Amino acid sequence: MTHHRSDQEPDFAIVGGGLMGACVAWGLARQGSRVCILDEGDIALRASRANFALIWVQGKGIGFPTYAAWTKAAAEAWPRLAAELRCETGINVGLDQPGGFTLCLSDRELQANVDMMVRLHNQPDTVTYSYEVLDHTQTKARLPAIGPDVSGSIYCPLDGHVNSLRLFRALHTALKARSVDYRADHAVTAIEPRAGGFALTGAWGEIRTPKVVLAAGLGNARLAPMVGLEAPMKPSRGQIIVTEKAAPFLRYPVVTVRQTDEGGVMIGDSEEADGTSLRIDHSISSVMADRAIRMFPLLGDLNVVRTWTAFRVMTPDGSPVYEQSETCPGAFVAMAHSGVTLAPQHAFSLADYIATGTIPKEAAAFSTRRFRVPASV
Repeated sequence: MTHHRSDQEPDFAIVGGGLMGACVAWGLARQGSRVCILDEGDIALRASRANFALIWVQGKGIGFPTYAAWTKAAAEAWPRLAAELRCETGINVGLDQPGGFTLCLSDRELQANVDMMVRLHNQPDTVTYSYEVLDHTQTKARLPAIGPDVSGSIYCPLDGHVNSLRLFRALHTALKARSVDYRADHAVTAIEPRAGGFALTGAWGEIRTPKVVLAAGLGNARLAPMVGLEAPMKPSRGQIIVTEKAAPFLRYPVVTVRQTDEGGVMIGDSEEADGTSLRIDHSISSVMADRAIRMFPLLGDLNVVRTWTAFRVMTPDGSPVYEQSETCPGAFVAMAHSGVTLAPQHAFSLADYIATGTIPKEAAAFSTRRFRVPASV
């Protein structure tokens, strides 16, 4: 029996309304597609709510030059994304790309980071970008608040940050303006391939759609196999500490410390192999705080106003996964832990690929096939 599409049926159903789902949905809506987002809503274990909001290029893509190129292209496309969102919503997402620093607390740490950047840029077929290696004095000239323990730094002019909560709000405001059908409290329990598309069901009922995009973060692991896809993930938890507002002292984002446009300081960067509990691990947050105070001694005088922890969407190699199902064409999976950095790629390039129904050769490297490479004998 053939299924006749109703006028209410969307062209695309997107499972997950976090940063990934919102970017892809907006990108598809910009092209005139009818899009429905099925989202768990505020109960979701959202990475979007707990990210560090960096736009970060330096150091990404060792062993995976395609990821380095994708990340660099994202940083370069950020001004376009910020401008288009502002034009559509009036919301300024606080984009600031003055460049970013990796601060090192010993000569050995600095050397290890320098070696990594050299290795990254020496990969065959890799994109290169400029960066500077600075000693203590050169670093202090640009970051006057550093302490004596900072032995040096790496500066990359492509790096920056945004106000991630405003980015999230801008995307959802833009979705509404483009008549995207956003449904909160619509957790999807099952996806079934049907003639001419898919049936998605949950406690709320059923929806039919010819195409589906799985952007459900951790939920992808459960949903992907229903449409012949995989969503391999390793448990990864991150913690963030936020201080009270302080007078501006940090003009540039640092990989583990950033002063927001509102004055508070965020300290973060733990990556813990714990996929079960969202309890704060104080032994880890105290190490993070200690390193941050050694970098910027004035932080020792600030009060912490909150700490939180969240699960990251981390694939086995830390790079994104974008794939269309071979057995159920029209079903896509999209996951990445760098949801802020890669937002322009998801809103523009990835949405284009999904709209046309083909992931081109240059992005095929992001398929899960890379995890099934047979070990050489």
